[in-house]
Amino acid sequence: MEIAESYGATVMLAWEGKLPFVELIDFTSRLESAGLQPLAALLYQTWLNRNPSPYAHAVNFNLGATLNTLGDTAGAEAAYRRAIAIAPAFAQPRLNLGLLLERAGQVDAAMAEWQWIVGNCPRDDATRPLVQLAMNHLGRVLEAKKQFPEAEAYLTQSLLLDSDQPDVLHHWVFMRQKQCAWPVYAEVLGVSKEAMHEATSALAMLSVSDDPRDQLHAAEQFVETKLAKNLPQLTQRQNYGHKKLRIAYCSSDFCLHPVSLLTVQMFELHNRDLFEVYGFCWSPEDGSATRQRVKQAMDHFFTIHQLSDEDAARLIRSQEIDILVDLQGQTSGARANILGYRPAPIQITYLGLPATTGLPSIDYVIADEFLIPRSEVQFYSEKPLYMPHVYQVSDRKRVHGPRPTRASCGLPEQGFVFCSFNNSYKYTPEVFAVWLSLLKQIPGSVLWLLADNPSAEKNLRKVAEERGFAPERLVFATRVSPENYLARYLVADLFLDTFPFNAGTTANDCLWMGCPLVTYTGRSFGSRMAGALLTAAGLPELITYNLADYEALALALAKDPLRCAALRAKLAKVRESGVLFDTPSFVRDLELRLLNLVDELATPQTSAVLV
Repeated sequence: MEIAESYGATVMLAWEGKLPFVELIDFTSRLESAGLQPLAALLYQTWLNRNPSPYAHAVNFNLGATLNTLGDTAGAEAAYRRAIAIAPAFAQPRLNLGLLLERAGQVDAAMAEWQWIVGNCPRDDATRPLVQLAMNHLGRVLEAKKQFPEAEAYLTQSLLLDSDQPDVLHHWVFMRQKQCAWPVYAEVLGVSKEAMHEATSALAMLSVSDDPRDQLHAAEQFVETKLAKNLPQLTQRQNYGHKKLRIAYCSSDFCLHPVSLLTVQMFELHNRDLFEVYGFCWSPEDGSATRQRVKQAMDHFFTIHQLSDEDAARLIRSQEIDILVDLQGQTSGARANILGYRPAPIQITYLGLPATTGLPSIDYVIADEFLIPRSEVQFYSEKPLYMPHVYQVSDRKRVHGPRPTRASCGLPEQGFVFCSFNNSYKYTPEVFAVWLSLLKQIPGSVLWLLADNPSAEKNLRKVAEERGFAPERLVFATRVSPENYLARYLVADLFLDTFPFNAGTTANDCLWMGCPLVTYTGRSFGSRMAGALLTAAGLPELITYNLADYEALALALAKDPLRCAALRAKLAKVRESGVLFDTPSFVRDLELRLLNLVDELATPQTSAVLV
């Protein structure tokens, strides 16, 4: 009340040109602290119109920040630009203007503002934090544009200014993985390898370590540093008593993404006499046939990208969802705080992150006994929900294009074709060395890899050339449509899996197309995915447990075309009648387990919606 009563008098002083700058800043700060941003904005504007001052640039900056908070982006941009026009060396409005421009889709203009800061501001105590922020924004945007060398360079400069930046470091590590820039934990002045390991994200850790303890620790670090604490819980462990069990899937990957490519038929096959299927989506509208299939497979489909985490959670709660299945984990686009509100009595994680999520709000992870041996359960924050045959669902409706010619793929007309179409961040120097050893031992053979990004291709070719291999021994496949990608497996002779981060969806595609696959299995979830698929396919002989055996098996197969042909024939039978690709049975098995979970819950006296 006191601040409101004095507002009119303060505005009058501003109108008369009698309100000192210091008093303006003090009063507007009090207004904003009281949630009266519109009044603060009006006072700033009045003061600027009536008070010529050498501090006008600072007031315009404050006005811009306030208008931005109020959602007036055009007014905020104008205020920031006035501040820059008055004081071109004033860096703060440039930083904020860049963020506004980025949100408006003017990424190049945003980068220009941040580049000005990096190029013109001194690195003294006053401006160094702003320079670091500008470098970090540039690194983030360039990473999204897949300009990894440039992004890494900015983040390296930022770390040299301040080595204690775990968020920056975790992006820096993952970018080096994506580029196959080995060693990934390269020396940066002031940053120890221990600090790099500690900052490695849960996803990036999959390619660093096979120790499930490391996976759990990385997940717990995320929970500790990134998740909101003490969120209100919107539901309890209760059975709503619905006639049909309401199961919901939430994801940012309901588009042309590996998760949807695997799960779309599962959504379609749910028994509608027993289940009502919901989708909660913050995915891009990519116009793909996969996205349309996913949407059509849901009984109810909600887009929640414009909702806050709390509002999204309350929407889910309002639908009285019995089981919420998170398809995201800690991967890009995750909104783990939605689950933190506990909008459903049972919450399950599936497929998104091939490791423990560490999320206390997740109750179960869908698995099989090969994927998560009972001896390793202690390293998972979730309780495994064991499927009888295999953890991974498949889409039996996927189709492949015509078999391409070797020439159209950039392959020689003769010679054995080793392939590994995993993402480049799964490649490691140890496994790549084995691949090169196989090329050396099989004359005329080639290694067919995914052309994930130019920097990775350049670095891999450099390693191969340093070891005496001609450039044509490595062939890089550009990304194509799903059906044409599948057809490539008709040309490849043997898939070489990565370790410690195995192929997941890629292994499923490979086996579906009848291409033999050799895997190296370890202890972690990520290192056991392909082995789980091969076990379900009845091909445990293709699973190895150390690098030497992995190389020996791949070499033996490359020298034995009859054995490779026999494996293709067996995989054709598996595709037709094996448990690996029996999607209807998978869905029935999953539904039985979900029904049992709900039956175990107590039935409350009321199922009134929490608001």
